Amino acid sequence: MTTLDGKVTLVTGASAGLGAATARLFAQRGASVFGVARDAERMAEVFADVPGGRFSSVDVTSPQACNQAVADCVAAFGRLDVLVNVAGFHQMRHTATVTDAEWERDLAVNLNGPFFLCRAALPHLLEVGGNIVNVSSIAGVEGEVYSAGYCAAKHGIVGLTKALAVEFTKERLRVNAVCPGGMPTAQTTEFSAPDGADWDLIMRIASPRGFMATEDVAKAIAFLASDDAAAIHGAVYRVDNGKGAG
Repeated sequence: MTTLDGKVTLVTGASAGLGAATARLFAQRGASVFGVARDAERMAEVFADVPGGRFSSVDVTSPQACNQAVADCVAAFGRLDVLVNVAGFHQMRHTATVTDAEWERDLAVNLNGPFFLCRAALPHLLEVGGNIVNVSSIAGVEGEVYSAGYCAAKHGIVGLTKALAVEFTKERLRVNAVCPGGMPTAQTTEFSAPDGADWDLIMRIASPRGFMATEDVAKAIAFLASDDAAAIHGAVYRVDNGKGAG
């Protein structure tokens, strides 16, 4: 089993879904976990299962808040070894009806936030030879219907990951991305299709094998964050339950 003994990890989106599953799994495998999300009440529930973990209410769309989150993590644990950018937002809209505010929110949560956190974390990660795992999506490597902003942002995460991987090839830093398929989270099970949506197109998003458990994707993240993945840098991992196989 992949171990994360002694690794101080900052996990975003830690109040629910994949972020919560990642925080719990990392703690189970020996990491010290600092979780961030907007909903402090829900994080308190999650971190009841994260021994020794700390958390803070953070809006990842704010560069100042992201800087503070990294500073708070380092203050709490003395260092930062792993940054896991999970926080995301997905709302389906016909592209022709997307408002400026909706477009900006897609980019702010799904792309700007991870960039702000990477930027703030880099000095600490370079100091210890740490690593970053960015969570993109299958929408980051292929098209997804009614999801122009989300798709553009998640493709941006793949680009950000590759850019950092090239820039820091000669440094003690690894940067990789995970592209999950459908999981039973609120974003996938409670989504609202736009009026007049073509359900044949929507159903193409799903794997014929169905949803994966968030814990299965968290295990892939844990592997990339671990020393077992020491030779993996700049990789983009699809964890999609076979959706991309055919």
